Amino acid sequence: MLAVSAIAIGVAAGWYLLQSSEQVRAARPPAAVAVPVSVAVASRQSVPIYLSGLGTVQASYTIGIHAQVDGKLLEVAFTEGQRVNAGDVLAKIDPRLYRAALDQAQAKKAQDAAQLVSAQKDLARSKALAAQSFQTEQIVDQQQAKVDQLKAAIAADEAAIDTAQTQLDYTTITAPSDGRIGVRLVDPGNLVRAADQGSIATLTRLQPISVIFTLPARALDDVRDAMARGPVEVTAFDRDNARALGTGTLLLVDNQIDQATATIRLKATFENKDERLWPGEFVNARLLVETRRNVLTVPSSAVQRGPQGLLAWVIGEGEHARAVPIEVGPTSGDLTVITAGLENGDRVVTDGYYKLQQNSPVTITASRPARTGGMS
Repeated sequence: MLAVSAIAIGVAAGWYLLQSSEQVRAARPPAAVAVPVSVAVASRQSVPIYLSGLGTVQASYTIGIHAQVDGKLLEVAFTEGQRVNAGDVLAKIDPRLYRAALDQAQAKKAQDAAQLVSAQKDLARSKALAAQSFQTEQIVDQQQAKVDQLKAAIAADEAAIDTAQTQLDYTTITAPSDGRIGVRLVDPGNLVRAADQGSIATLTRLQPISVIFTLPARALDDVRDAMARGPVEVTAFDRDNARALGTGTLLLVDNQIDQATATIRLKATFENKDERLWPGEFVNARLLVETRRNVLTVPSSAVQRGPQGLLAWVIGEGEHARAVPIEVGPTSGDLTVITAGLENGDRVVTDGYYKLQQNSPVTITASRPARTGGMS
């Protein structure tokens, strides 16, 4: 009987102790769970600062090839899409009427020149007779007037010859500049006139070539400061901003701001030796304003906005995260310049920060490298 009582008392005591330990465990706060995050290290480096705007490629020259005289188009001497040089023959118009007009003007000059020789001889004889009182001064004056009239007629004949020669030259149409010929718009055999609105073809000069693009008006001072320091580099990218098409130099800033859009218009020139830039093409123009040397940078994803302003989550001792207020400068690609709040070598959270609280423990899962070379 005593043994049974002792067993019962032991079971009751064990049950009591088990219940007490479970209550103690339930009363303890749960241990904080480490938050998985990705981090990057704040580092000093040179950062290029860019401005980027949408632009359009514009040929150096766009020239409509027109007839300057009326006539039948005998020949088209170019191939569509062909590169031509200044002076190359592009087309020919029937020259017969204009050659006849030139011959007529030359014959008229020869006729007047022969009459002038005769009039000059008559004038010389009249002066000799007048000196011996065998001729009146009136006759001498009349002969002098005739000579002067014939000289004026010869000057008019020379002008007529020049006009006829120019008209004849216009029957051969030559390239006014180097460039590339577009689609032929008039076929041989058609009658062309100087008054025609349409052109035979269009010639565009692609080397060099220009890009007209816009930037916000607030960037005007930065652009002007950059131009004051020297030539400003401009890179043209395709519409997807994935492929560089050429690098050129900023030529000018337009002389007024568009108040409707609060933008300024700029023009850059490119050598375009490979002709990757094409007239009428839409491009993204990226202008290098300056390169900041030895500045502190972090990935842009590390910069967060809190109730009190911008902040970054910094991993401190014991792998705990704390929110640190920061001040930032310009952004370039995936990097943001930090002007205050962080130190070189600080580890900052770039992903997973949405679960963080002050002094939260963390586990580092990855470190994402930053990439430079974007726009401000």
